[in-house]
Amino acid sequence: MAEPNQYTEENIRSLDWKEHIRMRPGMYIGKLGDGSSPDDGIYILLKEVVDNCIDEFVMGAGKTIEISIKDNIVSVRDYGRGIPLGKLVDVVSKMNTGGKYDSRAFKKSVGLNGVGTKAVNALSSKFKVVSVRENETTNAIFEYGNLIQQDPVTSSSKRRGTQVVFEPDTSIFKNYRYRLEYVERMLKNYVYLNRGLTIDLNGLKFFSENGLKDLLEDQTNASDLLYPIIHLKGEDIEVAITHSRSQYSEEYHSFVNGQNTTQGGTHQAAFREALVKTIRDHYGKNFDASDIRKSIISAISIKVMEPVFESQTKTKLGSTEMGEKMPSVRAYINDFLGTQLDNFLHKHTETAEAIRSKILQAEKERKELSGIRKLAKERAKKASLHNKKLRDCRVHLGDLKKDRRLESTIFITEGDSASGSITKSRDVNTQAVFSLRGKPLNTFGMTKKIVYENEEFNLLQAALNIEESMEDLRYNNIVIATDADVDGMHIRLLLITFFLQFFPELIKEGHLYILQTPLFRVRDKKQTFYCYSEQEKKESIEKLTGKPEITRFKGLGEISPDEFKFFIGEDIRLDPIMLDKSTTTDDLLQFYMGKNTQERQKFIIDNLKVELDVANEMV
Repeated sequence: MAEPNQYTEENIRSLDWKEHIRMRPGMYIGKLGDGSSPDDGIYILLKEVVDNCIDEFVMGAGKTIEISIKDNIVSVRDYGRGIPLGKLVDVVSKMNTGGKYDSRAFKKSVGLNGVGTKAVNALSSKFKVVSVRENETTNAIFEYGNLIQQDPVTSSSKRRGTQVVFEPDTSIFKNYRYRLEYVERMLKNYVYLNRGLTIDLNGLKFFSENGLKDLLEDQTNASDLLYPIIHLKGEDIEVAITHSRSQYSEEYHSFVNGQNTTQGGTHQAAFREALVKTIRDHYGKNFDASDIRKSIISAISIKVMEPVFESQTKTKLGSTEMGEKMPSVRAYINDFLGTQLDNFLHKHTETAEAIRSKILQAEKERKELSGIRKLAKERAKKASLHNKKLRDCRVHLGDLKKDRRLESTIFITEGDSASGSITKSRDVNTQAVFSLRGKPLNTFGMTKKIVYENEEFNLLQAALNIEESMEDLRYNNIVIATDADVDGMHIRLLLITFFLQFFPELIKEGHLYILQTPLFRVRDKKQTFYCYSEQEKKESIEKLTGKPEITRFKGLGEISPDEFKFFIGEDIRLDPIMLDKSTTTDDLLQFYMGKNTQERQKFIIDNLKVELDVANEMV
C-alpha cells in the first residue's frame, strides 16, 4: 500500500514579496490576459502607477501626467512631490510600505494598502523608478522584482516628481499588446473625475471641464439623448443622468475616489435605489422601478474615507460608510438625490415631462410584454433543466469562488460539431458554451418583443442573465465563435446586430469579442504551427526542416478537441467589438442591416480589393 503524502517542516515555505506576487498574480491584478479585454492585467499595472500620480494631483501637487506606450514599454511621469529619496527602493519593493497609511496625507486615496507599485515591479521584466525632490534626484532599476542598480543621490535641475518605466514580463503576460483604445478610455475617466488635470498619452492630451457631464457626452451621441444631461455636484458626490431614445437596458458608470468600479458596489446600488425613490416622490406616483430606470444612462462618483473594495483590482465597492462621523453611503446618496434631483426637476419642467413620458412609455411596453415574458422565462427554465443549449462552467455552479467571475467566458457557436469540439476542449472551471441552431434572426428594426418570442434569443438572454440589468451579467467575456467562411461571417453579423439592437452596453463596456481560430495547420514530422493568415503560413513553412504538410481548416468542427484546446487556452486570440460614438447605433444598423442601399453598394465596391484578399486567404 502506497505511503500517504508526507507533511513535514520541509513542506513549509516562506516566500518573499516578489515571489508571492509572481506565483499568485491574480490576487493582485485580477486576470492576466493578452490585452484584448479592458480589465486584463497589463492595464491594471498601468492603472496602479497612474493611481499614485492621481493621488498627488488630489493633494494639490502636479497638474500634468505624461504617459508613453511604445513597443510595450510604459513610461509614466508626474510632477507631484516625488517619492522621498531615502525610501525610494522600499516604496516599490517592500510590502506594507508607503505614504498612504498616514490618512493625514492621503485622506481619500484610491489605494491604501501599499501593494500596487510593488506588483508592477514584481510582474515586470524591467522596472525603473526615478524621483526628483528639492533639486535632488535618485533612481533604482529592477528586473523581475530584483534590485539591479541604485544610483546615489545627486543634484538635479529637473522639475520635481516621479517617473516609473516598466515592461510587463512576457512569461506572465503572453502574446500581449496594449490597445490604446482601452488606455484612452481609462485616462479619460481620470480627467473626468479630476477637473484641472491634463494627461498626455503619446502626445495626445486629455482634459475635462465638466466632469461626468463630459463622460456621458463622450459615451453617447447627442441625437440619442432624450433630454439634456442632468449634472449635479456636491462636496463628496457628483452625478450625471440622462435617458437614451433607443437603448433598452440600464447603463451605469460608477466611481469611488477616482477608481472606476466596473462591477458597481454599495454606491451604485444606493444610487439606483435613490433614483427610484426620488422620481416616485417627485411625481407622486408609485411607478415600477424597472420603468423608471429603463434606458437610463448615468454616472456617479463619490469620495469615501478609506474605502473597502472587494478585491485588489478595486472593481467593486464594499464600504457601507462614507467615513467616521458621516452618514452611510446609502443615506448620503439618498439625501443628495432626494434634494438636488427633485429641485432640478422642479426648475426644469421640460426635462421632468420628458422623463415622465419615458416612464409611461416603458410602463406600457412592459405590460404588453408581461405575458410573453412569463412564457419565455418558463421556456428558458425548462431548457436549462434539460441543458440543451448551455454547457455552463463551475464558476456558476457554486464550485468556485465568485471573484473568478472576471475569468468567466461564454462561447456562442453554431452547430453540434463546433460546439462539441469547444465543449470537450474548454476549461470547465471558467468557460461555458452556448450552441445556436442555424442562423439567428436579423433583429434590425424589431422591438424587444422578438427577444422573448424567438427561442434562440430568449435562451441566450437567459444564459447571460441580462434581462433586468447588466449588473447581473454572468460572464465577463462573451465570445462569438463561428467558422471563418461566408456563413460564419453572416452569423457573426447577425449576433452583433442583436447585441447592438438590444444590449449595446455589453459592447460599450468591452464584453463582446470575436474568437480568432487558425486558418491553416503547417507541420512536418518534428514541428507543428497553427497559422491565422497567409503571411503566418509562409513564415511557418520557412521554419520547417522537412516536407510541409498543410491543412486548411474550413470550419470549427474540423478542428479536433485536442487541437482546439490550444486556441481557447492561455494563447487565445480575441478581437474586441468596439463602437465609434461618432455614429449612432441606429445609423450603423441601418447601413449594414437595412434594405440594400446605393451607399452600401458603393462601400462594397470601394472595399472590394480587401474583400478579395480575405477570400483568397480562405481558398
